[in-house]
Amino acid sequence: MTFVVTENCIRCKYTDCVEVCPVDCFYEGPNFLVIHPDECIDCALCEPECPADAIYSEDELPANMKNYIELNAELAEVWPNISEQVDPLPDAAEWDGKTDKLKYLER
Repeated sequence: MTFVVTENCIRCKYTDCVEVCPVDCFYEGPNFLVIHPDECIDCALCEPECPADAIYSEDELPANMKNYIELNAELAEVWPNISEQVDPLPDAAEWDGKTDKLKYLER
């Protein structure tokens, strides 16, 4: 099992989760983070650290977000690893909680 970053991270990209990850399994795109499923050790440290509540355990993932399992795996193969906390996107607070954000994902 792995943890999955979902829609609410898009255009927010808080990195509090990255700071607590003991295995550095987060990867960073322009406006979204993903977790590499083969590197995640299921420690659950990241989930409570996410201010946007965008991280779920794979087995607790809402049905309408199942596509994020594949998306995390795909993008973790092409985006660079991130292992230290950085500032969120400038307008993160405005985007936190908005729905239907997949169309804004920058690859």
